[in-house]
Amino acid sequence: MDEGRILTAAGEASGIDLCLHLIRRDFGAAVANDVARRTVVPPYREGGQAQYVARPVAPVGSGAGTAELRGWMLDRLDQPLSLDGLAARLHISVRTLTRRFREETGLSPHEWLLRQRVERARELLELGDLSIDRIAVRCGFGTTAALRRHFTAQLGVPPATYRRTFRGSEQRPAPPGQPPPGAPRSAFPDMTVSSANPNPG
Repeated sequence: MDEGRILTAAGEASGIDLCLHLIRRDFGAAVANDVARRTVVPPYREGGQAQYVARPVAPVGSGAGTAELRGWMLDRLDQPLSLDGLAARLHISVRTLTRRFREETGLSPHEWLLRQRVERARELLELGDLSIDRIAVRCGFGTTAALRRHFTAQLGVPPATYRRTFRGSEQRPAPPGQPPPGAPRSAFPDMTVSSANPNPG
């Protein structure tokens, strides 16, 4: 939960999510995604009970995981990616591929791919000035209508509204005593969250 000067998270995993949210808010999507990659965590997780389901981990050296395939997919989000083609890359059946994806990510290959494409679209909306039509193509949605449908389903707002809101938050002046967006927090070492009277005298 982000209420401006007060941000809260419940549990260790959501604490990491909150840290990434702060990085994204202050430094943008590119930096947040880089930190996520370096710490080997997803740059964005939706809430819900699925994240608490125990997921078996493939034995080390078994070669049974889908991590390498997922990395390959991330480099080709703008291309058509079929279940048959993905399964063929691992020399397994579509059914086995789907089962392994669910074990490792909690999602089907199709669901996982849609989330990554929406995440890439969000990054492009934040970082550049590409038209929404071009972003739809870059992210593999093909059409603006498809991008709008999936983006709104996952984030609750259409791409155009998201871009306006994000750009507006970047330009809005920070409240007194709070670092402006993009400023390193280390430059404000005295900034704390407290219920005490800030002017006791």
